[in-house]
Amino acid sequence: MTTLDDKINEHFAGFVVRKDLVKAVKGNAIVPTYVLEYLLGQYCATDDEASIQTGIETVKEILRKHYVHRSEAGLIQSTIKEKGRYKVIDQISVSLNEKTDSYEATFDNLGIKKVAVDSGTIKAHPKLLVTGVWCIADVQYEFSEDVRTSPWMLETIKPIQIARVDYEGYKEARGQFTKDEWIDLLMQSIGFNPEAFGRRSKLLQLMRLIPFVERNYNIIELGPKGTGKSHIYSEFSPHGQLISGGEVTIPKLFVNNSNGRIGLVGYWDVVAFDEFAGREKTANKALVDIMKNYMANKTFSRGVNPMGAEASFAFVGNTDHNVPYMLKNSDLFEALPPQFHDSAFIDRLHAYLPGWEVDVIRGEMFTRGYGFIVDYLAEILRHLRQEDFSNRPDQHFKISEKISTRDRDAIYKTMSGLLKIIFPASGESAADVEELLQLALESRKRVKDQLFRIDATYPEVDFHYLGSDGQKRRVQTVEEQEFPQFYHRRPAQDPKDQEAPADDGDVLEREAAAVPAPQATPEKLALEEGHHVFAENRKGVSYNKLFGPYLDGARRIIVTDPYIRKPYQIRNMMELVEMVIQRKAPEDQVAVHLVTAPNEGEVQLQRELLESISGAIIGTGVEFTWAFDTSGSAHARDIVTDTGWKIVLDRGLDIFQPPMRREGFNLGDRLQEHRMAKGFYVTYVRL
Repeated sequence: MTTLDDKINEHFAGFVVRKDLVKAVKGNAIVPTYVLEYLLGQYCATDDEASIQTGIETVKEILRKHYVHRSEAGLIQSTIKEKGRYKVIDQISVSLNEKTDSYEATFDNLGIKKVAVDSGTIKAHPKLLVTGVWCIADVQYEFSEDVRTSPWMLETIKPIQIARVDYEGYKEARGQFTKDEWIDLLMQSIGFNPEAFGRRSKLLQLMRLIPFVERNYNIIELGPKGTGKSHIYSEFSPHGQLISGGEVTIPKLFVNNSNGRIGLVGYWDVVAFDEFAGREKTANKALVDIMKNYMANKTFSRGVNPMGAEASFAFVGNTDHNVPYMLKNSDLFEALPPQFHDSAFIDRLHAYLPGWEVDVIRGEMFTRGYGFIVDYLAEILRHLRQEDFSNRPDQHFKISEKISTRDRDAIYKTMSGLLKIIFPASGESAADVEELLQLALESRKRVKDQLFRIDATYPEVDFHYLGSDGQKRRVQTVEEQEFPQFYHRRPAQDPKDQEAPADDGDVLEREAAAVPAPQATPEKLALEEGHHVFAENRKGVSYNKLFGPYLDGARRIIVTDPYIRKPYQIRNMMELVEMVIQRKAPEDQVAVHLVTAPNEGEVQLQRELLESISGAIIGTGVEFTWAFDTSGSAHARDIVTDTGWKIVLDRGLDIFQPPMRREGFNLGDRLQEHRMAKGFYVTYVRL
């Protein structure tokens, strides 16, 4: 157990569970995670190993006895008949039989229909009328000579979800955690190992929770396959419903005119549309029109009085092309079906989550630590829907008055959701708010910038905010910084007539193109001084582009970085040396000297790895030496050359997110341009 795990169990005893236990008990039971964690929460909500093992066996026994496998449905039916009644775990839905004026349940896995249900059960659990709900139910069998009477009866039913929670206690316990600890707790709660994610990647994962805490929030996530886009909506909460984008109908989603019964939006907090993308797919125009009205006004109508609902919409789908292709040839919404590739529909989206920044899910990304029982967290998030945190950022920052009301509402809703998730009891600092505000602005800006491509009638918007000092702070998307040559281009226009605005990312474009001949000097390259900021999660960054032209011609290079300690950081040093070898002329001699700090507890390994660099490059014309600064005074992180350049880096060489893949191949291990970067800055100074 980690220090964080100890702290989690201390302040949330009884409401957390070790997340790897789900796999231990699941077996071949095809049930959502929240069902399994509900059971684990009853028997394994502890950090006592003996109690956990006993609880695991208890849960396994419950699943073995009461979970219904379709292949064993006949055996369970026989057991119910012989015993008269039996407890089962199954997905149950109910419909009204108008001919008999009675409610009848259908058990999905058990395969029985027309199970008699009393009206009191329906009043207590109306969701049963809309779609299947996982429940623990007592089923009774009583044969009747009347062929019109079903022998099956539903005696008791208990939807699998936790009882009422102490929200005030939750807020009070939140105060015992730092912001970073709380974010890591939430990451572990949704099943992920926080160490496998950078800060921005964690926030993107938590953005998927916003529809659960914000009423009528509309978010879209498009990206590559295998990034877990639909997991949150199918496995995380009993208050969310995931449906296939191709199975949406007006009666199912909104209201059935034949009986006046409201659809999914009336019963669920979140309705998520899976596999929403696909240019070959078609959608009913009437459905699209009703969806647009609901997304804008929270109401819908089908020829009768308007009806309101609070369900949030989440749209998830796969992209067919990478980001630069979409930006150059179309737009970031190109994968949507034609009926939804509509400016009015897109404008109603509050946020676009960039799925291409989310890594493909791998085994090592899952946590073995403790997190909230997901059903407990789901109830907390549902309670938070009643609150409004949208004005809290105004205490520190002012959003540009030029931003339209619709854009402003979208930004505030995203901000409100993030604050509810991370700071439910307030206490956030100005720096905390600014980090979230930038993400909220960027998420809406991504929508608006693509609208500007799709429909020329939409004006360009300068997304910025003002700090307490009155200074204007402009917001850019990561792909805007990474591909400025494509981002501001409209597909209908001639690329020759386009000129992307100046951007911090231009340093990479300039230096990639300025790969010199071996004998070239920095003066010949007309290199510039300047300060450049790089956003977290962007790709296309490499030592060759950042440093190469500034190191060319140098005979001595001194790297000062006190954090060349861990193996992956020492690998970074080796890659810098490799870059020097590749760029220099064969006959040139270059000395590279590193000043770093000892890694307490693992100094011997650190020494061996650093010496291995020296040995590996013998005969290349580059000599690598190193020394420890034991005084502790070396805090600077910079590269200085004997040609008069100083490159200052806030993170030193540690600008890449460490790879987490333990087996197999990863392109980022081979090519720096395919690694995700941490947020960092670089400053070039001529001495």
